[in-house]
Amino acid sequence: MTNLTSPAIRFCDVEMKFDTRAGELLALQHVDLTIMDYEFVAILGPSGCGKSTLMRLVAGLLEPTAGLVEVHGTRVTEPRDNIGIVFQKPTLLPWATLEDNVVFPMKHKYGRVTPEQRERAHELLELVGLANLEKRRPGRLSGGMQQRVGIARALLHNPDILLMDEPFSALDALTREEMGFELLNIWQKHRKTVMFITHSIVEAVLLADRVVVMSNGPGARVAEDFRVPAPRPRTGESMRLNEMQDLAAHLRSLLMTRKAA
Repeated sequence: MTNLTSPAIRFCDVEMKFDTRAGELLALQHVDLTIMDYEFVAILGPSGCGKSTLMRLVAGLLEPTAGLVEVHGTRVTEPRDNIGIVFQKPTLLPWATLEDNVVFPMKHKYGRVTPEQRERAHELLELVGLANLEKRRPGRLSGGMQQRVGIARALLHNPDILLMDEPFSALDALTREEMGFELLNIWQKHRKTVMFITHSIVEAVLLADRVVVMSNGPGARVAEDFRVPAPRPRTGESMRLNEMQDLAAHLRSLLMTRKAA
C-alpha cells in the first residue's frame, strides 16, 4: 500500500525529441511535475503541446531524451503492470463479447484467462453501468458504452495509476458529461492516481484535484499548476460556484492567450 503523501509520478527536467522528415522536433523541455498518490490531475493545453507524449512517457511507451520519469520512485524504462491506459477510442475487438474484450490484455500477455479474472470482468462491467451485457458485442453499443468497456478493461488488473488520453473527446456533449460523472463515481469507489489528458476546460475543472497547463510547443513545459477549489464529491452544481467559474475563466483566458502567441 502506497503512502498517501508519496509521489506517484515524477517528471524531473524531462526533455523529449523526435526525429521527423523535417528534422529534429523538440516536443518537451525542462518538464518538472509531481503527481501525488491518489490525486486526479488534468493536463490541459493547446494541440501539439506534448500532452499525449507525457502520458506515453509515464506508460513506458517512450523513453525521454533527457531527464527522468519515475513511478513510485522507480525509473520508468518499460510498460508496467500497475498502470492502466484509456485511449481516445476504446479499440474493441468487434467479434468478441464485452467480457472477452475486458479480459483480452490477460489473454494477450499470459495466453489464458482465469475464472477469477472473468468474474472480475463481470464486476467491472457492472461498475461502469453495463451489468448483464457481458455476452453482447461492441457493434450493438453506443460510443459512450464502448468507452465504458475500455475503462473496465484498463481497471482489470487493478492498477495503481490510470492514464486517460482524451477518453471522452469522440462523444457528444451530453454523453461526455455523463461519462465524466461516471468516472468520478468510479474514482471515489476505487481511488486511483489519475493523469487525465483533455482539451476541455470544464471537464478539467470539474473532474480534477489539480489542473496543469502546458505551454505552447515545440519545447513545451509546465506553464501553470492550479489546485481546483471545489470540495468533493462534485456534482453538476459544482460549476456554479464562483471560485470554479473564476478558475474556468482564468484557464480560458490563459489558453486563448497562448493560442494567439
